[in-house]
Amino acid sequence: MESDHPHISQRRQCVLLGVARSGLYYQPVPLASETEALLHALDKVYTDYPFFGSRRMTYWLGTLGYAVNRKRVSRLMRVLGLAAIYPGPRTTIPQPGHRVYPYLLRGMTITAVNHVWSTDITYIRVRGGFVYLTAVIDWASRYVLSWELSNTLEGAFCLSALDRALRVARPRIFNTDQGTQYTSTDFTGRLLDAGVQISMDGRGRALDNIFVERLWRSVKYEEVYLKDYQSMGQAVEGIGSYFLFYNAHRPHQSLGNRTPSAVYWAGPPDQGT
Repeated sequence: MESDHPHISQRRQCVLLGVARSGLYYQPVPLASETEALLHALDKVYTDYPFFGSRRMTYWLGTLGYAVNRKRVSRLMRVLGLAAIYPGPRTTIPQPGHRVYPYLLRGMTITAVNHVWSTDITYIRVRGGFVYLTAVIDWASRYVLSWELSNTLEGAFCLSALDRALRVARPRIFNTDQGTQYTSTDFTGRLLDAGVQISMDGRGRALDNIFVERLWRSVKYEEVYLKDYQSMGQAVEGIGSYFLFYNAHRPHQSLGNRTPSAVYWAGPPDQGT
């Protein structure tokens, strides 16, 4: 973003980049330095060991010099929306009265673009606080169709990312977890109106959405952990630049060293068979 661009207003720049204008002005509420450091450490440990529950996480943080009890670790994991990948107690709870859909992808071979898309939310550290990142990814190509940042876990930013992705194409199946952002009637209604089948992970099973989990690891180690974002605006700029690189220039071994953009736009599209 260029605040003093002579020809393009900030509003127009936001439209062109596909980001929310409000993110440029958001100033996170400062955290105590100890809490901020603990959140950052917790996020990095979880990125490395997503199968850690609160008990193991408490022990591991202790080995890193953080004298913290399990109760506080559990609370901070809930704040960040983190849960161990193995089946366990209910950590992502759908809104009461909202339908939960079955997981449709077990044993499925996915080779065509727009066959399966999925989405998730992760924590992004910002100086003095944190924000949340969501993205929509195509499984066959690893192509990131859309993304959004938000300072809260309310569902509006997830719905915005979905709307932007659906302007690109329509998947046959869309996979999410069972969080309130995805079981809401607004979110599922968008998919049903578009003729998309809805698939939802089993409780606590992040590996059901493995491609998004791998994306988060790449984003954090190749961008977020290398930077020290001072503001929401810097996070928007940095992550936006990273996703341009990720889609168009970063080769993937699993794609024969092609980029997600090359695979996604070369086809073949899913035929719904």
